[in-house]
Amino acid sequence: MDHRARVLDIRSASGMLAEMAELGVHTDATQWLAAKARLHPVRLEAVSGPAAALLKQEMLALGGDCAVHRRVADFDADPRPVILLGDQRTYERLLARAALQPHGLEALALEAIEAVLACVSGGGRELDCAGTTLQLGPRTLVMGIVNVAPDSFSGDGIAGDLDAAVEQARGFVEAGCDILDVGGESTRPGNEGVSVDEELERVLPVVEALADEFDAVVSIDTSKPEVAELAAAMGAGLINDVNGLRAPGMAEVVAATGAAACVMHMQGSPRDMQQAPVYEDLMGEIFDFLAERIEVAEEAGVARERLLVDPGFGFGKTVAHNLTILRRLRELRSLGCGVAIGTSRKSTIGTVLDAPAEERLMGTAATCAVAIANGADVIRVHDVAEMAQVAEMTDAIVRGWREAP
Repeated sequence: MDHRARVLDIRSASGMLAEMAELGVHTDATQWLAAKARLHPVRLEAVSGPAAALLKQEMLALGGDCAVHRRVADFDADPRPVILLGDQRTYERLLARAALQPHGLEALALEAIEAVLACVSGGGRELDCAGTTLQLGPRTLVMGIVNVAPDSFSGDGIAGDLDAAVEQARGFVEAGCDILDVGGESTRPGNEGVSVDEELERVLPVVEALADEFDAVVSIDTSKPEVAELAAAMGAGLINDVNGLRAPGMAEVVAATGAAACVMHMQGSPRDMQQAPVYEDLMGEIFDFLAERIEVAEEAGVARERLLVDPGFGFGKTVAHNLTILRRLRELRSLGCGVAIGTSRKSTIGTVLDAPAEERLMGTAATCAVAIANGADVIRVHDVAEMAQVAEMTDAIVRGWREAP
C-alpha cells in the first residue's frame, strides 16, 4: 500500500497547530505535539568540558543530542562551543532536569530555552518609540528612506529641499510606510563623513516637519549622539545607528530621550568597511557584537523592548556574506529583539544581477521577501510603494492571510 510519505515543511507553531487540527488531534495534545514538530539547533559558547559531557548525556536521555568537541571524550575541561539538537519540548524538559545537575547546567539550559522561545515567537512584541508603540510580529513594518544627503549611493538624495522631503514622506505614508528614516550623512563605502553642524543643518528641519505632519514614527539615521539628541527633541522616536551605539554617550542619549534604537553591525567604518572584510564565523561574530551592544544599552537604561537589531547587510561584508545573512537571518531573533534589515538597491544585488542602482527594484523585492520569510520584522527601503506590496504578499504566505472584514 502506498502511504504517500512526505516531509512537512512547516516553519511556524501556528502552521503546525493548523495541521494538527486538520488531522483531528485532541485539542489537549496539540500544543505539546506542535512543540515537538520542529528541531531547533542551539549553539552555546564557552561550555566547559564537564558541562558539555553532561549536556550530551542529558540530551540523549531526552531523545535529543549534543554535538561536542572530540576532546570532551578525553575529559578535557577547556571551554568550547556545543550545539544542542532538540525540539522545544526537549529543551523544556532539559531545563526541568538541569536544576538537579552541577557544572552550571541550569543556566545553560535556561539560556537555550530562552533563545528557542525568542526565535520561534511570532508576535506579541512591541517597540516603544518615545511613547508611540509599534507592533512587531502581526505584519512586517516598512521603513522608508528619506535621504537628505547630496551624495547617496542610490542617487535619491534631496539635500536642502524641505518641501521635497515632506512630499516624499507623504507618498511613503500613503503607500503604507510605518517609519520615516531621515538621514543626512551618506554611509556608502569610502565616505569620509560630515561634521555635526552640517548634519544637524540637513536633518533637523526635516525631522521637525515630518514629526508635525505625519503619524508615522520618524527615525533619525545617525551615529552622532549630538544629532540623535536634538533630533529626538524635534520628534524622532527611533535612532537608527549604523555604528551600533559605539560612539561615547550614544546609549545614554537613547536612554534619556525615551526613543527606540536600531543597533546595527558594521565591520570597520564606511571609509574602509569594504576593503577586505573577513570573518572566521560570520553569523557568530555578528550575533556576539549585537549581544554585547544590547548589554551596553541595557546598562545605560535602555530596555530590550526598545531595541531593534540589524545585521548590517552591505556594511563590511562581501556578496557571499550578505547572501548568507539573508539565509540565516532568523538566528538573530534569539537575541529577543525585533530584527531589521536594509537590502534596498545595494551593491550585492547589483553584482548578482549585473545591474546599476536604478535597476535593482526586482532584486530588492527578492531580498525583502526572503528576509521577511526568514524572520525580519522591519525592512528599510527606498521604493516604499512596491516593497509595501512585497511585504503584504510575503506576510500573507508566511504569517497566514487574514481576509479583510
